[in-house]
Amino acid sequence: MAKGSKRTKHQKDVLKDWMKEQMAAPTFRPDLIKEQELYDQSAEFLGLFVDAAQSGNLTDIQAPEWTKVREMLAELSRSRAERGFTSSDTAIFVFSLKQPIFNRLRLEVGEDPDVFADEMWVATVLLDKLALYTAETYQKRREAVIMRQQQEILELSTPVVKLWEGILAVPMIGTLDSARTQVVMETLLKRIMETGSTIAIIDITGVPAVDTLVAQHLLKTVSAARLMGADCIISGISPQIAQTIVTLGVELADIITKATMADALSVAMERRGLSVVPAQ
Repeated sequence: MAKGSKRTKHQKDVLKDWMKEQMAAPTFRPDLIKEQELYDQSAEFLGLFVDAAQSGNLTDIQAPEWTKVREMLAELSRSRAERGFTSSDTAIFVFSLKQPIFNRLRLEVGEDPDVFADEMWVATVLLDKLALYTAETYQKRREAVIMRQQQEILELSTPVVKLWEGILAVPMIGTLDSARTQVVMETLLKRIMETGSTIAIIDITGVPAVDTLVAQHLLKTVSAARLMGADCIISGISPQIAQTIVTLGVELADIITKATMADALSVAMERRGLSVVPAQ
């Protein structure tokens, strides 16, 4: 790249051209980012970019002089990942700077094709590295957002409901796997400790199928609850699931099982010394 003051001489012109490139790109999302915010981000990046480039190191973006540039791009990637931008939308922020820099270099060193080619190659490789770093950072941020959302969905899909004093219920819907069972177990144990409940009803009416792995997960949850001083009743045992459990040879030991939640609640209330009678 051109040295000394030439790097900053046309910075405002480059910023102006860069903004035009970004706003004209098919990936521009005015619904997700306002023009003023995009301008502020572009001006900040260009300033940091010029400062880092003046160090003379135009090949190693992991070097200390490029730290502020990387931090700025990391924050931009995080923000855009959370707002719903795609990786292409995010990467184009850096890629779109190529054309303004190309135009500026052509004006400054265009008379010497060899110098122009060398300068443009250095600029292209540098911007490609920064764009790749941006895309990789975006991907990591996006994966973190997805994992957090999945965790929140798991927690919402496995509520622990207090049916009566000392009686909890865990209505389960969907497929059970190790991750979800762990959430169920942690949530149930926490509620047992908070409420001092002694009976927990695990309702699997909404579980489409039970195999050996699902049965093992249920047994682990029951065992963990017992260690906390609470007995478990499994409800929602359909004829199909009952046949499957017998065929698999799964031993539910001394766990009480019932066909419906109502049956399980009736047993739970009896064990608590309670009964429900018609109102007079």
